[in-house]
Amino acid sequence: MKSLKDCFKLSNGVEIPCVGFGTFQAADGDECTNAVIAAIEAGYVHIDTAQGYQNEESVGNAVKKSGVPREELFITTKLTNKIRGYDETIAAFEESMKKLDMEYLDLFLIHWPNPVHFRDNWQDANASTWKAFEYLYDTKRIRSIGISNFLPYHTDALLKNAKVPPHVNQIRLCPGDTQDENVDYCRSKNILLQAYSPFGTGQIFDVPEMKKLAEKYNKTIAQICVRWCLQRDYLPLPKSVTAARIKENADVFSFELETADVQLIADMKGIIGYSKDPDTTAF
Repeated sequence: MKSLKDCFKLSNGVEIPCVGFGTFQAADGDECTNAVIAAIEAGYVHIDTAQGYQNEESVGNAVKKSGVPREELFITTKLTNKIRGYDETIAAFEESMKKLDMEYLDLFLIHWPNPVHFRDNWQDANASTWKAFEYLYDTKRIRSIGISNFLPYHTDALLKNAKVPPHVNQIRLCPGDTQDENVDYCRSKNILLQAYSPFGTGQIFDVPEMKKLAEKYNKTIAQICVRWCLQRDYLPLPKSVTAARIKENADVFSFELETADVQLIADMKGIIGYSKDPDTTAF
């Protein structure tokens, strides 16, 4: 990968830009709109949002204001946890498209596998939801479909009835939290790994070992994290609402981490905590 426009290729042949701009916790309104505009101006062509982030409208406004043609961008959103079922999923998708003011999505994800409201029947709930995803995919309203926060047994359950396998699994991947079993499983199924929270929601900036690596490479800790993701063949989704940092976080193609340092970062087990258990989260 040599630039933000370089791509991974999904199992269905769709190309997905190798670094995405994350919008989790970017407040709806000017904060999110200005951040996405800054990202596009910095060269990002891949924007990630979710129904649960409650900022889809701001993302859509930013895309329009940017002046970049829709077809030159890759836009992702995710199905909120309170929605499951075929008809309900179609309706929720249409609501997202209205907020984004777009005709199609590049990627639609089931955000969590086992929401609290569907804990007693999550397998059936996901199966009927996935049928809606497949319909939207077959009718070309969505170019690719996937999952988020799914562990191998959640994905196995989905695959029992799926006609189209997931193209992506978006999970927390950051220094010390590498989810190796899940990563190996997804790769065996040709499912691309997207890395959300590559900075551990900011906790990584206080880690002494990361400060030493930043000094070694004369780069920021954020740049080290994004570069580490790429060298692990994860697709990172860095987030910031500060224009200078947004631009800085994209400057990751002019250097390479030594193999030993890539492993060192991976081996900092638990340094910024671990992923939430999708079977016990209260949302």
